[in-house]
Amino acid sequence: MRGSRDRLATTMRRDEPQIAERFRSGEGFGWHEHHEDLFEGTERFFRPGYLASLVESWLPALDGVADKLSAGARVADIGCGHGASTVLMAQAFPASVFVGSDYHDQSIEAARAAAQRSGVADRVSFDVASAKDFGGGPFDLVCVFDALHDMGDPVGAARHVREQLAEDGTWMVVEPLAGDALEENLNPIGRIFYGASTMLCTPASLSQDVGLALGAQAGEQRLTEVLNEGGFGRVRRAAETPFNIVLEARP
Repeated sequence: MRGSRDRLATTMRRDEPQIAERFRSGEGFGWHEHHEDLFEGTERFFRPGYLASLVESWLPALDGVADKLSAGARVADIGCGHGASTVLMAQAFPASVFVGSDYHDQSIEAARAAAQRSGVADRVSFDVASAKDFGGGPFDLVCVFDALHDMGDPVGAARHVREQLAEDGTWMVVEPLAGDALEENLNPIGRIFYGASTMLCTPASLSQDVGLALGAQAGEQRLTEVLNEGGFGRVRRAAETPFNIVLEARP
C-alpha cells in the first residue's frame, strides 16, 4: 500500500487543475471534493504523532484532564476524520465515553469500522455533523486535532464548543506547529505545511461559510485570538512537538 506522503501528493497533483480554477474564482475547494486518497493519507500522516504523543504527553499536560478520563468522562472529538485519535483515547481510558464527529460521511463510516476493529465500539460513537452543530454535550473534554484551520468559521465553531462544554470542561486544540511570523516558518517542516495549506486547507476553508482561511501555519497568537473571540478567556500552550502545538482553552 502506498504511504501517507504518496497518497497526499497524488491527491494534490490530481486536483491541481481544479484548485487553480478555484483560485481564480475564489470559490474554494471542499474537503469532500478531493479523491479518497486524501482521507486515508491524512490519517496516515498524523496518526504516528498521535501514537507517540497523545496519551503519553498531550493529555497529561492538560490541567486535571487525565484524572477525569481515568475516572470516567465524556469526550468529543470534532473533525475526527477516520477516528484515529478517538480510538486511541478510548483504548487508553476505558472508563470514559467518546463521541467523534465529522461533516464527511465517508470518513465517519471508516471511523465506525475502526472502532469495531479496535474493540471500543461499546464506548465510542461517530456522528455526521459539522463543528458548528455537533451535539451530545455537556462534555468534560472537547478535542480538535489538526482541523481548526480547515474550518470556514473557526470562531463560530469555538462558540459552539463553548456551548457544548461542561462548566469545568477543557478544550484541547492541536494544530500544526508554527511561529507567529512568516520568517519563523521558513524551514523544512513549515514548507511542507505551507504547501499542504495552499492546496488543501485554505481552499477547504474558503469553500465554507465565512471562509476565514486561517491556514495550517496560523501560529499561536492568531489561534489564541480566534479562541478568545469564541468565548475562551484562558488559553495556554500546554505542549508541543516538532510538528504540532497543543493549546488548552478554558472559558
